[in-house]
Amino acid sequence: MKRIGMLTSGGDCQALNAAMRGVVKCLSCSGEPVEIYGFLEGYKGLIYGNFRMLTGADFSGILTKGGTILGSSRTPFKLMREPDENGLDKVEAMKQNYYKLRLDCLVILGGNGTHKTANMLREEGLNVVTLPKTIDNDLWGTDMTFGFQSAVNIATDCIDCIHTTAASHGRVFIVEVMGHKVGYLTLNAGMAGGADIILIPEIPYDIKKVVDAINKRSERGSKFTILAVAEGAISKEDAALSKKDYKKKMAEYKYPSVSYEIAEKIQKKTGLDVRVTVPGHTQRGGSPCPYDRVFASRLGAQAGRMILNGEYGFMVGYKNREIVKVPLEDVAGKLKMVEPDSDIIQEAKMLGISFGD
Repeated sequence: MKRIGMLTSGGDCQALNAAMRGVVKCLSCSGEPVEIYGFLEGYKGLIYGNFRMLTGADFSGILTKGGTILGSSRTPFKLMREPDENGLDKVEAMKQNYYKLRLDCLVILGGNGTHKTANMLREEGLNVVTLPKTIDNDLWGTDMTFGFQSAVNIATDCIDCIHTTAASHGRVFIVEVMGHKVGYLTLNAGMAGGADIILIPEIPYDIKKVVDAINKRSERGSKFTILAVAEGAISKEDAALSKKDYKKKMAEYKYPSVSYEIAEKIQKKTGLDVRVTVPGHTQRGGSPCPYDRVFASRLGAQAGRMILNGEYGFMVGYKNREIVKVPLEDVAGKLKMVEPDSDIIQEAKMLGISFGD
């Protein structure tokens, strides 16, 4: 009999349930008896032994359901080696709960921070298989993460809706898209939604270039401009600051987010009416799109096969349109960034999109 622990960690997204369902259906269809222990609220459940046994009924009807049936939480990797408020050794507690349940493997679904902890557990001797979840698509070792395409669809829908009101009123609209460090979501949604200017963390912007792009549109007779701005977009001036100086500046920051700072500067320099729209956590919510349902199911099935074959210590990834096994030590602690000179950036510029550089 296979005894499998399962948890979802970090920010939720669409297709987490679809991925877990894929794992369980693969294991169930193999004919080998299996017990599934679901740890609740991410690594917290593994630390404090908060779990419940799951049956086939728990995975029925969840292919289209967003969020996660196990709940999730953020448990920062940098705090994992520090005792909790009661002096509990978190790493040792996770190991003991793994051994008490006599688990054969932990299936862990999550993003960058989640994979750091997953790799640490691997180093501690636990059998681990992971699945790449994040709307940011910034995990190293995989071309795609589930949740990304669903989030692109939602952010694109938001930009689509903004087009009609922007055209009606002749305004400049900023749509702030999720992405603190990496701009894949903003880049893809911006291109899909026909944004005129796209600002992402990897390409620091010059506000003068942004204003120039808006003015050129006005000169050509365009009555509105739409900007897709990543929440982590940064100006060239701020990018040149030391970490200490930038941290000091942000401690005194008067704006709700960078989009409002950009809006104020555009309004002052152009005299145009500027509005900011923040779709926020709607980008994580709702049902997974068909692509993510299929993709997450495929990854889950491959994870199940790896468990049956005793292949542990890997993330199930996707490279060059093939499902691949990626060693956890190659994934942990690395970010996949948008390359400023990549083909997609150059092609976007060919379409007349400005990146403020």
